Amino acid sequence: MTTAQLETFVRKTVSSTPVRDIHTHLYDPAFGELLLWGIDDLLTYHYLVAESFRYLRMPYADFWKLTKSQQADLIWDVLFIRNSPISEACRGVLTTLNLLGLDVKKRDLPKLRKWFAAQKPDAYIDRCLKIAGVEDVCMTNSPFDDLERPVWERGFKRHPAFSSALRIDPLLLDWKNTAPKLAGWGYKVGPGRPNQKSLDEVRRFFADWSKKMGARFLMVSLPPEFKFPDNTDTAALIEGAVLPHCREFNLPFAVMPGVTRAVNPQLKMAGDGIGLTDLSFVKNLCAGFPENKFAATVLSRENQHEMCVLARKFRNLHIFGCWWFTNIPHLIDEITRLRLELVGLSVTPQHSDARVLDQLIYKWTHSRTAIGEVLVEKYRDLAATGWAMTKPEIERDVRNLFGGAFETFCKA
Repeated sequence: MTTAQLETFVRKTVSSTPVRDIHTHLYDPAFGELLLWGIDDLLTYHYLVAESFRYLRMPYADFWKLTKSQQADLIWDVLFIRNSPISEACRGVLTTLNLLGLDVKKRDLPKLRKWFAAQKPDAYIDRCLKIAGVEDVCMTNSPFDDLERPVWERGFKRHPAFSSALRIDPLLLDWKNTAPKLAGWGYKVGPGRPNQKSLDEVRRFFADWSKKMGARFLMVSLPPEFKFPDNTDTAALIEGAVLPHCREFNLPFAVMPGVTRAVNPQLKMAGDGIGLTDLSFVKNLCAGFPENKFAATVLSRENQHEMCVLARKFRNLHIFGCWWFTNIPHLIDEITRLRLELVGLSVTPQHSDARVLDQLIYKWTHSRTAIGEVLVEKYRDLAATGWAMTKPEIERDVRNLFGGAFETFCKA
């Protein structure tokens, strides 16, 4: 291939290869209204809520009293009409509408609402998945969610495109209040620091829910100050229950450190922030438990280099995604380059983190563009050394980056 042919083929392959999206906050359509979609959900996404308050001077409490549509009206006006929608979150809404075939030039929000209201959910789900090029959506599922748990308990027919990850934040980070819930559900756990009996019962809880969900991995988001080992309930639960369960079921344990909750509580979900994490705990987990598999993404830009170095040292660590505040083209480009240059192709450069179905369209469109340009440069660098890439090799590499490498890691 000539250089021009190489670049064209790489971009085409990146744009057309199906993605296995390994971390989202979406729901199988069987969960009904928990699966968010449509223009009002796009506009009231917490990224846009936080951004709108850069301009709004109304009291936070007054905003939360509004209906979802009223909130969407306000956000549309302040971020799209009175100011140019230049941020990534705003551009994402426009990319989504454009690829759905809607005319954004008229800036007609009532007309957009009318179009979405006419969509049939099942057909619309398939349409979004097709446009985004996503073949598997891994949900974030919590047994501690009172709206979600009953759906799992009564059972439902699974949509073939939706898989599951077992989210265990309340159990690990708030044992004092979670233990009584487990006890109420028939697990014989006691108050205070988890003893062996309680740890065994927690493992039974994990086994029950891993089977019920068909969980692909367990996961938790962690504060920047988290440490392991440590003299805490959290550390005891990880060592005594989480890691043994993951070894028994051959599941990775995914850790997502760096979130500082409720920096501005008046913003509710939009009020979380970021902090620099001491990644010694990742090193200690990987080194101390070599038979366990760990997946990790980190929120702070400043932690990305160290995480890559850790991945070079520990084969039981898989790094993935540009999470939350790093999910912007500038940082996707930077972090993907960093990972490929230090670790090679045994990473998963992106996950969508989508909370609204339609967001799959823009998040993967924008991410594919950024990742594709990095790959073009890297293959061009290889060509300059005299190494000739073949089309099947490029296709293999892109499949691995878009979920194949993680699947191989999970099965190891």
